[in-house]
Amino acid sequence: MTIEPYQWAVRCPETEAKLAIRGLSKTFGTGAEAVHALVPLDLMVADGDFLCVVGPSGCGKTTLLNLVAGFETPSTGTVRLDGKDISGPGAERGVVFQQGALFNWMNVLENVAFGPRACGESKALAHRKALATLDMVGLKDFALKYPYQLSGGMQQRVGIARALTNDPQVLLMDEPFAALDQQTRETLLAEIRQLWQRTGKTILWITHSIEEALFLATHIVVMSPRPGRVRAAFRSRFNESKDPLITVAPDFVEAKRQIIHLLGQDANKEEV
Repeated sequence: MTIEPYQWAVRCPETEAKLAIRGLSKTFGTGAEAVHALVPLDLMVADGDFLCVVGPSGCGKTTLLNLVAGFETPSTGTVRLDGKDISGPGAERGVVFQQGALFNWMNVLENVAFGPRACGESKALAHRKALATLDMVGLKDFALKYPYQLSGGMQQRVGIARALTNDPQVLLMDEPFAALDQQTRETLLAEIRQLWQRTGKTILWITHSIEEALFLATHIVVMSPRPGRVRAAFRSRFNESKDPLITVAPDFVEAKRQIIHLLGQDANKEEV
């Protein structure tokens, strides 16, 4: 098992892509004050893919996610979901942030039911959906607790449940476990992988962690320093492994070394 260099158009041409990103760039500001966060890039994501984007701080990873989420508008290029242009936020894209971003004045059930309620569903139906999703993430018994009564890991589970309750076509996850301790993170990563395997959701996952990307992803994009561009792309199969020690297996360590080397090359260019 290893990672293999990948060309997006070979397996997933734009006409077959769940998520099609073409010529996408983003610049903040104008003139001498302009910051080029992303230069034009192309990505094609098939239905059911788990795409992890890794790269140094400031390389445009979160900007990319925000463009797909519809929180930002492209400077050039397009983002399409099932062939339709994304022009703003939508229930078909669920977003999980670095922090839980929960409403502290609502209990867990109300937080998770918020999306369906905002879409006009009845309280009873929204609560039924929320309870089913909380059961999926192992938090049904905590439905009446408030966010401040939960651990950081449990709060992130609530955030994931809230994103899932609208049954989105794509999950967008911006370093959701970055603030957690290592043991909690490892537990939740295993749960996320199982959740993806059960639901078949298309996932775009932003991370600084190469190990996290290798453990979760079907595909990995390595970004260059700002202005962000695709430095390399890989097909990964480590997420198919049932080995609990896969992260210390020789081929996993070698794959991690390859990506570290790529990121190191970019760092050395910046120093020259």
